[in-house]
Formats: sequence, structure tokens, C-alpha cells
Amino acid sequence: MTQRADLTPAAAALLRRLVSHHGPVMFHQSGGCCDGSAPMCYPAGEFRTGTSDVLLGRLEVDGIEPVPVWMSGPQFEYWKHTHLTIDVVPGRGSGFSLEAPEGVRFLIRSRLLTDEESAALG
Repeated sequence: MTQRADLTPAAAALLRRLVSHHGPVMFHQSGGCCDGSAPMCYPAGEFRTGTSDVLLGRLEVDGIEPVPVWMSGPQFEYWKHTHLTIDVVPGRGSGFSLEAPEGVRFLIRSRLLTDEESAALG
């Protein structure tokens, strides 16, 4: 099945650790500058999505509930032709994202969708 979002094994391991401390989580990708352009991880329901936000999908991670990935509507217009992979790298992210105290930050890696993937997503 074609999906718009996925994650690396390192990001999945970090999510399992975060969920063990905070309960179910969600991602939101905004179009802000600096850390605002990084995927932000929040406790599920802590960040209120709006009517213009787009649900990119739910990440399946062994051992935890599916993790919804949201993107702001205006940002989606720029990124609708891409596949996003959530990764984790060393460094300090935003103070609002759950991984900030861990000494790592989530990062989006992207690639263009293939013609077949675009057709499957409609």
C-alpha cells in the first residue's frame, strides 16, 4: 500500500521510548521556519489540528499504537508530490517536541513520489 509517510528504524525505536514515558503520540509538520519546519512529536491530542491540516497517514510501529502524521494545509500544497521519511539525528530540536530532552531531533527526509505512487494516492 502506498503511503505518504514512513520512518526509519532509529525513529521507530525513539518513538517506542517516548511512548513508554508519555503514552500515545502524534506528529505535526508545519511550514514554519527554523525548528518550526521540523516534524514535531506531541502526546496524542496535545496539539489541536485544524480543518486545513492534512492527515498524511498513521505510522505502524511494533509495540505501540499507530502514530498519526499531520501536516498543515499550506505546507501540504508544497509537499503533496513527496514521500516523507521521519528520521532521527543527533542535536537539539525544538523545546516543544517530546524528543528535545533526549539530545536528538526528528528530521524529515523527502523524495518525489513516483508516477505510480502518485496515481495510487489519488
